[in-house]
Amino acid sequence: MAEIKPFHALRYDLSKAGAIEELTCPPYDIISEEERKAFLERNPYNVIRLELPRGEDPYREAGNTLAQWLSQGILKRDLDEGIYLYEEEFLSGVDKGEKKSLLGLICLVRVEDFSTGVVLPHEETLSKAKQDRFELMKATSCNFSQIYSLYQDEEHVTKQRLQNLSRTCAPRYEFSDGLVTHRLWVVNDPVAIEALRKDFAGRRLYIADGHHRYETAIRYRDWDREEGRCLSGAGYVMMMLCDMADEGLTVFPTHRLIRDFPSFEPEKLLSACREHFDLSPCANMEEAQEKLTELYGEEKHAFAFYDGKGFTVLTLRDISVMDQLLPEKSVDSRRLDVAILHSLVLERLLGIDKENMANQKNLTYTRSSEEAKGSVDSGESQCCFLLNPTRVEEIGRVAANGEKMPQKSTYFYPKLITGLVMNQMEDRREGSHL
Repeated sequence: MAEIKPFHALRYDLSKAGAIEELTCPPYDIISEEERKAFLERNPYNVIRLELPRGEDPYREAGNTLAQWLSQGILKRDLDEGIYLYEEEFLSGVDKGEKKSLLGLICLVRVEDFSTGVVLPHEETLSKAKQDRFELMKATSCNFSQIYSLYQDEEHVTKQRLQNLSRTCAPRYEFSDGLVTHRLWVVNDPVAIEALRKDFAGRRLYIADGHHRYETAIRYRDWDREEGRCLSGAGYVMMMLCDMADEGLTVFPTHRLIRDFPSFEPEKLLSACREHFDLSPCANMEEAQEKLTELYGEEKHAFAFYDGKGFTVLTLRDISVMDQLLPEKSVDSRRLDVAILHSLVLERLLGIDKENMANQKNLTYTRSSEEAKGSVDSGESQCCFLLNPTRVEEIGRVAANGEKMPQKSTYFYPKLITGLVMNQMEDRREGSHL
């Protein structure tokens, strides 16, 4: 099963680089170009220069920047190997009034092929994103951000260990980005590390966020062997591991935007939906979302449609239609709201097949319902579908079945911040240390 181990993390020397809150950033794939420039204006050593490089040859630029920062001592490897506790504290709930926290550990995990059943994905991936991450990894031999994964621990043994360790000393870093308070502890105690290694020896890991990066890690491991480089660290990847039953786990939905159909008739689409759905017109988006929340609590399958004229909530009448439509899939996959939307509406009625979805020809995504509505109102999109969030237990069941959800089925909140710790895969014994 899962093999974890400590590592000599690459971290900023704050005496040279500046404050840690100026050096970190959200995941690269949710950052706009304007935001990227703003991070660098605040501090030119921000990790975004490594994680999301620019220039004529961006990957070489990232490699050169990394080498320069290492030689200047901007980045240093920890002298002692360790694991790193990471906590996020944030406000959640409908009115953002409920305080939550999520505590996990950052470590290295042996890269396993999906066929072994040790590390399990739950979403399909996009080829373009994987090629981008592969080129960056080849140029830098480094993980700048951690893959977010979950584990099952009914007795919460590991979570209790982490809580106990976090109480023994003050965090190495603690700061707020305005929405989330981030804390990091460094744990070098070999007894504590060995106890954690044993905890995971019998467990599977479920990827929550970072499917592209994990598939890239597999490809990089294989490429490293084929090239005869044989870096000792190429067979491991940096991960953040959290208890799947942690009360702090929060999943938001990702809404669907439809665009660029030569002739799109919303009335005709809604009429066709009546075959399998009950249609409930709503006065506005707030009413539609309240209706969705109510149906979510009743464990009914529903989503809201908006075409610029009004909102309509579609509720599936009989789930057995999915058994007929996707007999090759497990019951868990057939019960997903996103699978119902994709199969019964997007594919069957609109003709958006899997290749179209993968290329985002007629289908794009957003986490913001306001952004989805605004896109339709501006004419950029022809309509949108607002969804309820996928439940964490649904994610675990689908992954355990060896199946994948459609792209962008989940959005774990908050995102893990990038830049607190990095994993340099080359064996570099020379140089400076923290």
